[in-house]
Amino acid sequence: MVNRRSGVTLMELMITISIVSAVFAISAPILMQANRQFIMNRSRVELQQEARAVMYVVTRNLRQAQAASITINRASTSQPFYSKISFTKQQGSILVFQQEGQYLYQVINGVRRPLSKNLKYLAFTFPRSDDMGIISVSLTLEKQIFEGRKKALHMASEKVRVMN
Repeated sequence: MVNRRSGVTLMELMITISIVSAVFAISAPILMQANRQFIMNRSRVELQQEARAVMYVVTRNLRQAQAASITINRASTSQPFYSKISFTKQQGSILVFQQEGQYLYQVINGVRRPLSKNLKYLAFTFPRSDDMGIISVSLTLEKQIFEGRKKALHMASEKVRVMN
């Protein structure tokens, strides 16, 4: 009769532990990189959606502006030049779009609402000095992602023709 013990030897246990630790050592940086890539892609998509929504609201309202009522300036001296536009719409309501820090606000007849909290840069300009009915809108959004890094998205300048 042969007496067999069930179990593992110390050598088998050490080999198994070293293989498992090697797999974890290799896979940990790969998983971290995959997580960072996921965060970057999610932030990019969120910034794109936010930029499209902001540009839609701004351009839709600018098209309905009375060209003679458009003024471009800044909200305060701490804000960038050309970061505020105010105008009167055909219906008579007064609209203002302005940057205050990292926020973009829309003010309609004194009622203020935020359009974005990730604003880095905003500029309204007249691209042609002979035609004040065209306004160029430039927008850059920026968001914190991880480890002190930021993801920025510059929405290409869009020229808007004022219809009135």
